[in-house]
Parts: sequence; C-alpha cells; structure tokens
Amino acid sequence: MPKKRHQAKYSKPPSVAPPSLSISSSSRTNSENHDRSVNDILADLRRSSIKNNHGSGAVLAHTAPSVPPELRQIPDTRDPRPRALQTGAAENNLWPTGAGPPPPRSWISLSQSRHAPPAFQARVAVRIQHHPLPGAYHPDERSLVAVALQCIAKDWARQSDWNRFYLYSLPSRIRSALLACVSELYEPGVSAGDLRLVLAGPPEEDLLEYGLERVDHGKWNADIYHLDLTGSLGKSLSLKELGDLLCPPRVAPESGVLESWDSAETPLEPPRLVPNLTHLSLAVDPVSSPSVSWKQLLSFATKMPTLTHLNLSGWPEPSLTPNAKFAKVTSSTTGRSVQYGGTGPYSHSLDNDWSEAAILLRKLSKALYRLEYLDLTGCADWFPALKGGESGATSSNSLDWVGDWGKITTLRLCSGYALPEDATVGQISRFAEWIGVATEVEKYIRSQRSGKGRFITVEKDTLSEAESLALERERQQIR
Repeated sequence: MPKKRHQAKYSKPPSVAPPSLSISSSSRTNSENHDRSVNDILADLRRSSIKNNHGSGAVLAHTAPSVPPELRQIPDTRDPRPRALQTGAAENNLWPTGAGPPPPRSWISLSQSRHAPPAFQARVAVRIQHHPLPGAYHPDERSLVAVALQCIAKDWARQSDWNRFYLYSLPSRIRSALLACVSELYEPGVSAGDLRLVLAGPPEEDLLEYGLERVDHGKWNADIYHLDLTGSLGKSLSLKELGDLLCPPRVAPESGVLESWDSAETPLEPPRLVPNLTHLSLAVDPVSSPSVSWKQLLSFATKMPTLTHLNLSGWPEPSLTPNAKFAKVTSSTTGRSVQYGGTGPYSHSLDNDWSEAAILLRKLSKALYRLEYLDLTGCADWFPALKGGESGATSSNSLDWVGDWGKITTLRLCSGYALPEDATVGQISRFAEWIGVATEVEKYIRSQRSGKGRFITVEKDTLSEAESLALERERQQIR
C-alpha cells in the first residue's frame, strides 16, 4: 500500500533551515518536481524569504499588510487635531496655526501694524473700543445672516430704498442686529429716517399707493428690547430726534364738545414706537461726534424711565456749557470778571471742583433710577465726578449709589484704549492713573453700599507684568 503523506500544519513560520536543505538538488528529475504539492512549494518559498530578509527589516517585511493596487489610492485618515492651548489667546481668538507661541498682536491687527497706511493708523488711534450691549443678538460672523446684514449695511443707501417695503417686516432681533450693523459699518450712521423705516415702515402715502395696510407699532415692536446706535449720535442723529421718534409728543385734546358721552376720547399720549425698550447704546466717537449735549440727554432720560442698560462710551465731561470753559463775563454789580460756565479751565486741576458734573450726573440718576448696567468706557477724564471729586467727600450734589442708582450691579470704567507694545513710560503712567481712579470709585461705591445695597462689579483695565515693572522702575529712578 502506498504511504500516507502527513502534511505538517504550522501555526507560525518554521525556523530558518540550513542551506543544504533550502537549496534544491540539481539531480531531481522533472517527475519529482511535478510530484511536489502546492503546500511544499509554499513552504520552500517561506524558508527562502525568511533567509533572504533575515535582519532588522525582516519583522517589518513580514508584518506589513498587503494592499491590493486598486485600494492604494484611498487616502489615509487624518491625524487627530492637537488639543487647544489653555492660554490667554483663547479670549482673543488668536489660536496659533502651528507649533510655537502665537504671533504678536501687531502682526494680526492692521491698526497696530507698522505697515498699515498712515491714514488708517491715525483714524484707529483715536477710536475707543466699544462693548456690545449685554444680551443683544449678534449672529455668528461666519453665518449667512451675518454676511447678509453686513452687505446690506455697507450698501445701505441703495438697500434702504429698494427694500423699504420689506425691512420693517423682518424679525425683531434681525432688525435690531441690522441697525447695529448700519450704525457701525455705514459711514454716515443711522438717521431718524432710517430708524423710522426699520421700526415703523415706509410712510403711509407709500403704503396706500401699493395697497398695503398700516401695522400696529406697539404690537409689531413689542419684542424689541435692544437698540444699538453706537457711532451715530452726533453725526446723523440727535437726541432730540431720537426722543421724538421713540416717544412722540402728546397730542393736544380737542377743544370742541363731544357729540355724546359714549364717544371715545382722543388719547393724550400716543403709543411709543418701541414700548419695551430696556437696552440702549448711545456710545459716540470722541473725535467725530463732538456735538452731543448733556442737556438733551437729561431731557431724553425723562422720557425713557424704563431703561435698565445704558452705554455712554466716549461721552465728554458733563457740562451744560462745554464751549464756554474759557469764557468770562463782567458782573453788573461788582464789575469783576466771573466764569461764565459752571466749569472753568482750572476747576479740576487746581480746585478739584467737580460740582457741575456731579450735579448733572445726579439729575441723570434720578431720571434713570432703574439702571442695572452703565458703561462709561472712554470717559476716564471725568471718573472723579462719580465719587464727588478728588477728595471723595459726600455732599448734597454727589451721586447717590444707594438710592437712585442702587440697582446698578455692573459699572464699566475702562479707558477704551490698548497700550501699544512700544508704549512709553508716560503712556503707561497715564494708563495707571485711570486704573487708580477707577479703583477709588469702586471703593467709594462699596463704602456707601456697605450692608445697604446690592454688590457692584466695576470692570476696569489692568497692567501687564512688563508694564508694571517699567512703571515701578521709573518711580524708583525719580525717588
């Protein structure tokens, strides 16, 4: 009987065979080659491959998977993204694109770059940083809504005419965001006509011409709470125009006798255009908006007692006669020259007299007694008026932070400017003075409210370690 062939099954490749066994004898005949099975041929191939690749690369060659040629064109999966760095760059969205520290801010910001045009540098250097109103709707910068609003705002002169029948029908939060974009991006700013177009629609004559119905402003604008007019006040809009638009004047009653007792009387006070407005930004640019008036602000405040959040960034020193600081008049009784206005050129520097500013702020606090948030960014020159002057003495004319403005929980006292990287010691010293006055105001308010009112948070600027060291080194040299 023929012998049965037992084929050995290996769980792993056998060890390297000696050369005498791995080389086939030349004396084998063709019949023996035909008698070899497939398994024998594969075993010989394994032995020869292990022998030839014996070394450091043998294991890699054996473990490398075989990929068909048609699948080699498939791209490999991407490497996982690196973990975000928990540094201060997260607050400014200055994430580094590669390894190493983030780039300097002057490389990213055109306004601080040495290669920026001179006109651009001069225009940006005098601007202050305005903060948005808390809770206001701001679409994502990369969203379609934000791109559309920016395009409309940049081409506002044409869009306000072409789309005058559609702008007032947009959702309330979109209209609020649109007015904020127009006020920021459109160079002339928002005018009273633009506000009326977005909030009330086109005139009645245009509506009747196209057969459109008039909308009820009270219901149409009932869910508008934010109105951002940053940069428009003093350029294309005045506080008197804004007050007449938001709070129309009262209608005089008819002098004639009514036909019957049951006939409805004409309401004395017309409905407000935005009845539930609580957040208002009247921030201005100190250079391009010099015509803002505290007298108009006090008159406007009496019409808007429902405001809870107010932004007065960039406003000048409180004064009823800002242009008469150097003017003098001769008294008819004594014949002496006296100061025409309430504040003279040396009232603050020599006399520490902030009485006029404190009186106006006190009147404002009595009109806006519901305020919870007040932004005074860029008003560092008259921060001492918030505490009654340099001495901080409480008088009958000083602000009442317990009663009238006792509900304010957030007070922003920032300078609005950022120190450049090559700031001089004089600039750092001026910056530190503003921070010191803001700290004194914070202590003054908390001392008044000790155990009597709400806790207040005063937001102010801070100095970096390098700036603090430079300032301390300068003080030591002076000593």
